[in-house]
Amino acid sequence: MVDSEVTSTRSRERTRQRLLDAAAQVFAEVGLDAASVEAICDRAGFTRGAFYSNFETKDELFLELSGLVATERVAAVRSRVGELEQEGGFDLTPTDAFAIIEQVLDLSADDRLGVLLMSEIRIHALRNPDLAAAYLEQEAEMQRGVAQIVADIGRAKGIRFRVTADEAARIMLLVWEGAAVRAAMGGVDAEELRRRTSTELALVAQLTIAD
Repeated sequence: MVDSEVTSTRSRERTRQRLLDAAAQVFAEVGLDAASVEAICDRAGFTRGAFYSNFETKDELFLELSGLVATERVAAVRSRVGELEQEGGFDLTPTDAFAIIEQVLDLSADDRLGVLLMSEIRIHALRNPDLAAAYLEQEAEMQRGVAQIVADIGRAKGIRFRVTADEAARIMLLVWEGAAVRAAMGGVDAEELRRRTSTELALVAQLTIAD
């Protein structure tokens, strides 16, 4: 009986995850309003019955997906910060240290699909107070992670900044996301998207490093 319940639970979790993965692609491609339950089910390979046994509405699915995306972005930054600390990456970073921050940011959205999905989430966060609160908290977590990297790099390399670590992190996130959106609008591939965001972050480095 226990084994049967465990198998059933895992099957349900796999179904739910496949629906979420399919929804991420459909929402990014056509937007929340144009995405139908049928399209999501077709992409996942399930029937409408499978959808409604996991989610009451499309909005409920979108809210859960938004939360997962936010959690993954924050987890990626935290994981990368931990890796750098363990590996002594801050000590080995060259003076033009902002390249390492680009690597951290690229972990969370490094292709057109990711940029489209995050843009869709931001649009609906403007209209939904609950989603807006969750999005702003996720953004704040990202900023704290990047600020930690900026501060650690500054200490390790003796670099002085014209602004605080928090201010530098906020500026870099704004510039990075803006560059990613513009690159996605231009229809470039993932490699070119990263190149363009790297170029923009290099400009930020020139403006914020005092030495």
